Amino acid sequence: MKKAIGLASMLFLAMAAGCSSGKDQATAHQTDRQDGDRIVATTVALTEIMDTLEIDLVGVPSSYKDLPERYVDATEVGNPMNPDMETLLSLKPTEIFSVTTLKYDLQEMFDVRGIDMTYINLESIDAMHKEILRLGEKYNRTEQAEAVVARFEEKASEIEKAVEGKDKPTVLILMGIPGSYLVATEHSYIGDLVKRSGGMNVITGEDVEFLSSNTEYLQQANPDIILRAAHGMPEQVVQMFDEEFQSNDVWKHFSAVKNGRVYDLEETLFGTTGNLAAPEALVELQKMLYPEQ
Repeated sequence: MKKAIGLASMLFLAMAAGCSSGKDQATAHQTDRQDGDRIVATTVALTEIMDTLEIDLVGVPSSYKDLPERYVDATEVGNPMNPDMETLLSLKPTEIFSVTTLKYDLQEMFDVRGIDMTYINLESIDAMHKEILRLGEKYNRTEQAEAVVARFEEKASEIEKAVEGKDKPTVLILMGIPGSYLVATEHSYIGDLVKRSGGMNVITGEDVEFLSSNTEYLQQANPDIILRAAHGMPEQVVQMFDEEFQSNDVWKHFSAVKNGRVYDLEETLFGTTGNLAAPEALVELQKMLYPEQ
């Protein structure tokens, strides 16, 4: 298996292409902010986290997804991979949040303008929960933050008990973007969800989150289940997966394909980074991994 290079750029550029909104930017005129903070969140996952923590924002990402009603008057600042710097500066933010998976791609453009960025680690469930608790403490939202973590832990505990003692199915996770796809390891966010749902990733012993695909190698692993995650333009990526599985004869030899255990993951539940849909994602994965329950 060959390690993937520039993954964050590939994933988020594809997502940016699909997330651009045609809405006109609105001038932010929210009031009653926490201690006068003027905060900008540049990804949808971060925006949703801030909403759950009841933290006001002056800036939010442009997205085809519906953002929380709390931010109806917030200004759109562009796509996560390429925010509108002029708009950002006009908001006079006290803090701008992005995610660690984009730091390599964003840092230089902010450094040359002397803008400080805060990068939030959403690369795993544990990392996300630590960040949420830290934000809760920083903005006096400890109760809300602890509620988020407790909700997930309750659901994870339920699933752990439900699958205890059962044979773990082996799982291959494919992460698709328009025109290409990668293999997700156990270190990816979705890989983390699979592990917590009682699955065993066929790709182990790697330090990275994603690898480039080698179908012959993957066939040798012969997973019980194949999960296909579509991002950027989900419908187009699902079509790409379908064409790949039909045109490449290697796939028909996989047990997962023979047994009809190939599942397309809903993008709103299974993002490229951690998000608040994690409890629901665990439930959906359990149904796929243990359909007999």
